[in-house]
Amino acid sequence: MKKYIALIDCNNFYASCERVFNPSLKNKPIVVLSNNDGCIIARSNEAKNLGIRMGHPFFKCKSIIESNKVQVFSSNYTLYADMSNRVMSIIKSFFPDTEIYSIDEAFIDLSFLDEKSIEDYGKEIRKKVLRWTGIPTSVGISSTKTLSKVANHIAKKEKTGVLYLNQGIDEKLKKFPIGDVWGVGKQLSKFYIKNGIENAYQLRTASNTWIKKSTNVLGSRTAMELRGITCIGLETHEVKRKNCCVSRSFGKKVTDLQKLEEAITTYLSLIHI
Repeated sequence: MKKYIALIDCNNFYASCERVFNPSLKNKPIVVLSNNDGCIIARSNEAKNLGIRMGHPFFKCKSIIESNKVQVFSSNYTLYADMSNRVMSIIKSFFPDTEIYSIDEAFIDLSFLDEKSIEDYGKEIRKKVLRWTGIPTSVGISSTKTLSKVANHIAKKEKTGVLYLNQGIDEKLKKFPIGDVWGVGKQLSKFYIKNGIENAYQLRTASNTWIKKSTNVLGSRTAMELRGITCIGLETHEVKRKNCCVSRSFGKKVTDLQKLEEAITTYLSLIHI
């Protein structure tokens, strides 16, 4: 039986959540800030088009934000978690064996479907999530999780909503930057580029012996998945997080050493060491 894996990914999730409860924000640029309003952690497409970058300190983008009347929101993780649960509950009601990959992403197995109905089914999933939650999604479908990630990325970029990646795969992978491949981090991306592998197609066709020798098992798995060979199965059982990270950023540029020392001292006095 041929394998069909779909990745359902909520578009600009945090910004979309804000729009659900304030429809007047539709088509307006939106950014969501981190816990202490230091960094930008989510952007609507309109905000992205203004050149506002992910993870950028808020104070560095303030002039762009003010001049373009960008709507700014402090993060509301209680709201985002609730909306995520609604989306995932809808998906799981149709597909009990669902892997909730992150707060806004889920993998599902569509192998029970006839290939002719694959894309239509993806459109139906997308339509139901939008109708019942107000959250827009993109659906990427292919034979492996890594290829479905590629399909989802292309669907978002080309604004098709749904993409079944089954034909012309080589041509699409030639245009897909190696740094955007799922499982290829920043450092590994630099290594690949240094060795002449600049896109997903070049990794797909690279020697498996060289990949194993030069990287690791994970690198080999990624290459095999790009070839359409399943190496990463669905993890349908939720695993509790083993670690937690809290980051902080200054709300404005700090150049004075004394002010920096004062800020760090104040922060440390408010947490348990």
